[in-house]
Amino acid sequence: MSLVDATEEAVDDHAVAARLAAIAGELLVELRRGPLTGRPLGAEGDRQSNELLLRGLARFRPGDAVLSEEAADDPARLDARRVWIVDPLDGTREYGEPDRTDWAVHVALWEDGALAAGTVALPARDLVLRDDRPPALPVAAPGPPRLVVSRTRPPAVADRVAEVLEAVTVPMGSAGAKVAAVVLGEAEAYVHAGGQYEWDSAAPVAVAAAAGLHVSRLDGSPLRYNQPDVLLPDLVVCRPELADAILAAVRGFGAALGAEPPPR
Repeated sequence: MSLVDATEEAVDDHAVAARLAAIAGELLVELRRGPLTGRPLGAEGDRQSNELLLRGLARFRPGDAVLSEEAADDPARLDARRVWIVDPLDGTREYGEPDRTDWAVHVALWEDGALAAGTVALPARDLVLRDDRPPALPVAAPGPPRLVVSRTRPPAVADRVAEVLEAVTVPMGSAGAKVAAVVLGEAEAYVHAGGQYEWDSAAPVAVAAAAGLHVSRLDGSPLRYNQPDVLLPDLVVCRPELADAILAAVRGFGAALGAEPPPR
């Protein structure tokens, strides 16, 4: 679907987020069929998806500000009532590896101090998760909890959580893919520390909260967006019945675990 085809569907903010994420996902899937691989493919995917999202937002929401991983930060967003927070390609490393599905497109809207809309597209799985149409939270699976963690830099705090919950860890790429795993009942929790930015978690958190999951910082405080410093270094997304145990397990690790920004 092109941006032109999407015009009639872009009637509200949820629809804008969903259609733009889906269209960017289609572009990325098609680009992946071409000759590029590895880092060159990831770089081109970042560039083309970002350009598409920026064009779409300029067309459908021309008065809104945008914070994108792949664009220069405009400080005017700090005075805006509405800011779109986008990650054109979350999991660039995984996108560049043949057959991996753990990469995503994130499109979220922050409005008047809170997330107001969010979509996580998982193009390689042909899935689009929307905060206004969240899937029903599945019944908890039998057996030990599954804890999704970073594939390339799992934090020490995840080992602590796994020990306390007697959980099995599941390494995965994209933050959006990890949160989606919890939303879809493919895992029970996701714990991260050591660095993320607002665009890594905004759309996934909007979807997870709408689905009835617990979402917070490691210390249990709310995740706040459209801040002057876009580093938002730690995150807990889990089934609500696990939240108290996880927060108790990570208590004492503190913000030091997220003090260092991730590589960009």
